[in-house]
Amino acid sequence: MPKPTKGPRLGGGPAHERLMLANLAAALYTHKSIKTTETKAKRLRPLAERLITFAKRGDLHARRRVLSVIGDKEVVHILFSEIAPLVAEREGGYTRITKVGNRKGDNAPMAVIELVLEPVTPKAKSTKKAAAPKTEKVEEPAEVVEETPAEEAPAEEAPAEDAAEAGAESQAEGEAAEAAAEDAVEKKSE
Repeated sequence: MPKPTKGPRLGGGPAHERLMLANLAAALYTHKSIKTTETKAKRLRPLAERLITFAKRGDLHARRRVLSVIGDKEVVHILFSEIAPLVAEREGGYTRITKVGNRKGDNAPMAVIELVLEPVTPKAKSTKKAAAPKTEKVEEPAEVVEETPAEEAPAEEAPAEDAAEAGAESQAEGEAAEAAAEDAVEKKSE
């Protein structure tokens, strides 16, 4: 169950607040961006995003639930036919709130709330960051073993065996680790 908000309501009563937020959501879907006070924008965001999630489902029951909040059929049609396909790949965060300063008349903090309709670009997983710690782990034992001159030959073979046993992702990574260990041996001997 949602936790009730503390403090005074936006419009005076709960019914007025509900209607005001519904009208703000309808204006947001119609114009794609609206300017309002920060408080109203922050209160509008969860409602607007929940209605967009219903629109992404696209079935009749979802349409009727959105119609129960927003009474205008044209706005609901825009939401389901235009906005929902644009945010189909997005898993959340359909709105963006940007603070724009204070209002001239009463110095109220203002904000622009807008729909985020840009296509989602998934972050590429970098393999270099994952490979870097593995090479460092292989180098450290090689340096410790290199301090004893009697065991230099086994020390050079040990990192390659450790990399192979540790399940190096590719042969190239194993060779890179072995080359790094050899470089470390040459630097120590100099």
